[in-house]
Amino acid sequence: MRKTVIENPIVAYLDNDDSPDITNPIHSTEVAKSYGFAGPLVGGVTVWGWATDTIIGALGEEWLEKGWAEYSFRRPTYPGDNLTIRASFNENSTDESWTVEMINQSGEICVSGLVGLGRAVWLDELVKPVAMIPVDELNNKGPLVLEDAPVGKDWSAMTVDFSKSECERFIADKQRTDSPIFTSEDAVAHPSWTAGWAEMLLRHNFIIPSSMHTKSMVQHHGLIPIGTSVIGGANMVNAYERKAHHFANYDVLLVDGQGSELAQLRHWTIFKIATEEERVDSSK
Repeated sequence: MRKTVIENPIVAYLDNDDSPDITNPIHSTEVAKSYGFAGPLVGGVTVWGWATDTIIGALGEEWLEKGWAEYSFRRPTYPGDNLTIRASFNENSTDESWTVEMINQSGEICVSGLVGLGRAVWLDELVKPVAMIPVDELNNKGPLVLEDAPVGKDWSAMTVDFSKSECERFIADKQRTDSPIFTSEDAVAHPSWTAGWAEMLLRHNFIIPSSMHTKSMVQHHGLIPIGTSVIGGANMVNAYERKAHHFANYDVLLVDGQGSELAQLRHWTIFKIATEEERVDSSK
């Protein structure tokens, strides 16, 4: 009989040094507390990546090659949180999707989303950037400013070789899995490595002091085996303010060296985090 609910536990861990000198210091105690959080926020793509084994249990390894996901972060995840990762089959859905939730020790839903196989219904909404020739990181890049955000424009593309050493580094630092899918000699990229491209491209193009990933839509078009040269480009869809936070919403396309599509993403992130005082003032 087919399982309709799959659950796995995990104890949340910080995947970076707890230091304000890291690339995104909202993931450090000092900076996170200065914004009114209880402790360092675990990175969004890392948290979502912990659901991978549960998703594969529901949909099989095929999901890594031609599956989709959409998910939102509803509450922060802190190191030491005891999370239950639950995938529930949507009995009445026409797309045979599964609901995925990540629930902490207090019974709070920290992450909620949907996953499925094939082509996502929203895929045609995603913009494919035209500027896909990699550009070295700019020395004269500036901050992303809400009033001057380049809405409707492509960003500079970048390239990363998914080498054996890059794979090993990622698994050791970010997703501490022993699954041979991601650790063997013929390993493929972990889906959170793919999802992490959105924040990498943001910082490739702009100076961002701190950011908070809030939502993603991801369509996998193919596996990314070790030895693949991956090129990523982005196009900004929108920039806006909500509750004093400044948000960027942008689409990402990943291709290999031959131009074959590997994945598409739509990503939401807070690129200017409001202080606790600013958030209170915005609610008055």
